Amino acid sequence: MRTINIGIIGLGTVGSGVIQIIQKHHDDFLNHQGVDIQITRVASRRDNVAREYGLMDVFSFDGMDVVNDPAIDIVVELVGGTGIAKDIILAALRAGKQVVTANKALMASMGAEVYEAAREGQTAIFYEAAVGGGIPIIGPLKNYLDANEISSIMGIVNGTTNYMLTRMSQNHLSYEDALAQAQKKGYAEADPTADVEGYDAAAKIAILASIAYNSRVTLDDVPTEGISALSATDIAYADEMGYCIKLLAIANRSEEGIDIRVHPTMLPKSHPLCAVNGVFNAIYVVGDFVGETMFYGQGAGSGPAASAVVGNIIEVARQLAADMPILEHCTCTDEVSLRPMDRLRTRYYLRFPVYDRPGVFAQIAEAFAAHNVSLYSVVQRGTVSSDVDEQENTTDVVVVTHHALEADMQAALAEIAQTETTAGVPALIRVV
Repeated sequence: MRTINIGIIGLGTVGSGVIQIIQKHHDDFLNHQGVDIQITRVASRRDNVAREYGLMDVFSFDGMDVVNDPAIDIVVELVGGTGIAKDIILAALRAGKQVVTANKALMASMGAEVYEAAREGQTAIFYEAAVGGGIPIIGPLKNYLDANEISSIMGIVNGTTNYMLTRMSQNHLSYEDALAQAQKKGYAEADPTADVEGYDAAAKIAILASIAYNSRVTLDDVPTEGISALSATDIAYADEMGYCIKLLAIANRSEEGIDIRVHPTMLPKSHPLCAVNGVFNAIYVVGDFVGETMFYGQGAGSGPAASAVVGNIIEVARQLAADMPILEHCTCTDEVSLRPMDRLRTRYYLRFPVYDRPGVFAQIAEAFAAHNVSLYSVVQRGTVSSDVDEQENTTDVVVVTHHALEADMQAALAEIAQTETTAGVPALIRVV
């Protein structure tokens, strides 16, 4: 039996959870897994967590003290971001230390550089907690689903936006009220941009697509739309039509290449992702032999994320204790093309606030017809007082299309915007 020394850099929400799990279950890991995991060094900008857990004798304010300690076998980076965290990870890998991280931003934007450093140091990096919190998805994609050609991944991978959409749907809250409630409960940051504009989800689907399609997809490759333009009106209309609205991170294999994107999506209520509410996450994966699978659980918080981090620590510790080669490597060996967003073919929901005049819908229909967009259904939703012109009423025209090309849809909308029929910006939601 061998002692495995770990150093933890970053003692925030996840870091403190990692310490708590290891201190609570140390003897279980010893008895069940055959590894003696010791927290040998910790580093953070503040010493309050180290003091709380009795680790002041191994505490440092400098993360590089952990990296440079020759006794450390595994460096656990929980600082996050692409600044000092990048320096820590690259230095640790090149120094021959194994690394465990929850850093989605770094892996989604600089994964190639990270894996090159691991190759140079003959080491490995593990990052299960980077996607889905406590949900095991990266390990299964790399190993247990590797027998399949993955055709599709659809994920609810951001707990903040899923909580907000759940409240907007179930409690009929506005976007602003749902955000305020999420911030009050601690689910949303004071600056919620990364969550509500879809950037967090984009980083996660870039990681999953890279693994599933054995390629190198980066954050910059992911067209992204958030939920800030969604209204309770559209969620209510979707509900009436038998749909839910979720912020989905999507990656599909097509003949034209990999189709990857993040945006609000209308799903039939029969789809299992519609049942995922609150801060829960779920990732729906389709393979050619396994068929449809779904991974579900809590996607954020100290406990779930720390659980995934410690799972990686145990995995590495067992291999080190047995003097085995570390079985983690980059699967990004294939060159794949990414299908441009304007080549997407899907159905669309649109809501046009229009002036209540004769011939208005005819102009909208003509624009769609001119750009090869076929309409599946059209409904006029009542008449309301206009906020634009007190002398004229407006009404909502709600349209659902057949499958259409994104480029054609955008061209039709541009033409409609040039007319005097609309009383505001139309709402557009893609439909699965």
